[in-house]
Amino acid sequence: MRLFVALDLPWTLRQRLASLGGLGIPGAKWVPPENHHLTLRFIGEAPRHLAEEIDLALAALKVRELWVGVERNPALDHLRGKIETALQRVGLEPERRRFNPHVTLARLDNPVEAKLAAFIQAHNLFRSEPVPVSHFTLFSSLLGKEQSVYTPEVEYALGERVRSSL
Repeated sequence: MRLFVALDLPWTLRQRLASLGGLGIPGAKWVPPENHHLTLRFIGEAPRHLAEEIDLALAALKVRELWVGVERNPALDHLRGKIETALQRVGLEPERRRFNPHVTLARLDNPVEAKLAAFIQAHNLFRSEPVPVSHFTLFSSLLGKEQSVYTPEVEYALGERVRSSL
């Protein structure tokens, strides 16, 4: 089972992000809105017994407040750190990649640089209003020929006041 931990995004925000897609970048494989999420930790392949330990470790986490924005913030880093520690305690190797919070809109296959630059210039000021975030999720991922299929396996509640904006 391929796993990752992420923040689910509200459908209205997913639709706004999806409206940016398909605008003049030949070769781009746009991520469908149902797959938009903010990855907190990619885990990869995990056997069933380890997935159960991961579930128990994540269920024990408690977080009080979270703000996700363009800039990193202490609350998001705190949540990310708690997830990383919990997953290392069940035997996963430490994440080697630097945490860079983002939502993937497309995977590019030899894009025309001028078209890509024009897209970035047209949309680099995209902002959303703050969005309530009440949980983070352990997803499984099934690789497909055209796109991956993400399935929410377990949701973990966050504290009382949690908000996010991209």
